[in-house]
Amino acid sequence: MRRMIALCLLLFSPPVQAGTVEIVPREVTVWKSVFGQVEARVEIPARARIGGTLVALSVTEGDAVTAGQELARVEDDKLQFQIDALDAQLAAAQAQLDTAQSDLTRGTALSERGVITAQALEQLQTTVDVTASTIRSLTAQRLVVEQQIREGAVLAPQDGIVLSVPVARGSVVTMGESIASIGGGGTFLRLNIPERHADDLSEGDEIVLAGADGERSGTLVKLYPLIEGGRLQADVEVEGLDTRFVGRRLTVRLPVGTRRALLVPDTALSHAGGLDFVTVKAGEGTLQRVVVPGEMLTLDGVTLRDVLTGLEPGDVVVTPDE
Repeated sequence: MRRMIALCLLLFSPPVQAGTVEIVPREVTVWKSVFGQVEARVEIPARARIGGTLVALSVTEGDAVTAGQELARVEDDKLQFQIDALDAQLAAAQAQLDTAQSDLTRGTALSERGVITAQALEQLQTTVDVTASTIRSLTAQRLVVEQQIREGAVLAPQDGIVLSVPVARGSVVTMGESIASIGGGGTFLRLNIPERHADDLSEGDEIVLAGADGERSGTLVKLYPLIEGGRLQADVEVEGLDTRFVGRRLTVRLPVGTRRALLVPDTALSHAGGLDFVTVKAGEGTLQRVVVPGEMLTLDGVTLRDVLTGLEPGDVVVTPDE
């Protein structure tokens, strides 16, 4: 058995005409695979501006909305009661104003004939002014209540997609409660990276996104300074990222360093008996050397194989003719 292994390790063959590659250590990037989650760039809740009952809800998850679009309506019966009460007060005040103006008109005529004093005429004028001021105050109060009723409309704060609707029609909601969450401004990938790689990354690094349609590149645009639970948060910009599913997890490869590797063209490897061989020059001839191949890399458009053991720097590998 030992003799057979030795023959496999050092199998000489006559000289051949083929290409050669001298083995020189090369710096290659070390990649770390992590998961990235698709996030909306801006996520803003559409909130109720008044408390009351949700009487209308016109959107559901996944709907596209525009800024200012009415998504739901909240009604508070007490506001209508306040309107009715203010209308009654306005009617009474208007009647009082009409009476006061009539009294003022008669008082003015009597004052011209000297029947009443100037003081009495001033009192009539004051009554008119006070009543008119009361009407203006009640009108302003009515406008406030009308505005509160209009604010029962829940509006979209931005253009985007409805991500969640945590309430249902008929629900009782309070002021400031979220009726729907709107995601807009595009999407990006958010990564949670083990903190041991924090010093190996910097903004502007290129990342690789693996998907069903192949690999795409992206750019690391932001590293957050706060590390929580041993994880560093980072944001990645990827052109053409699928925006249909916010929260979707995708596989991302991050550059976390470099290492020295011995690379040979993938065509230089041959397989026999469950072993991998590389032909190397030995004096005037060649020999077959057993190697342990690693991952495949593409550099400058050439497919190369990382050789973990079996070769040394300075070896000359023979490649077959193309």
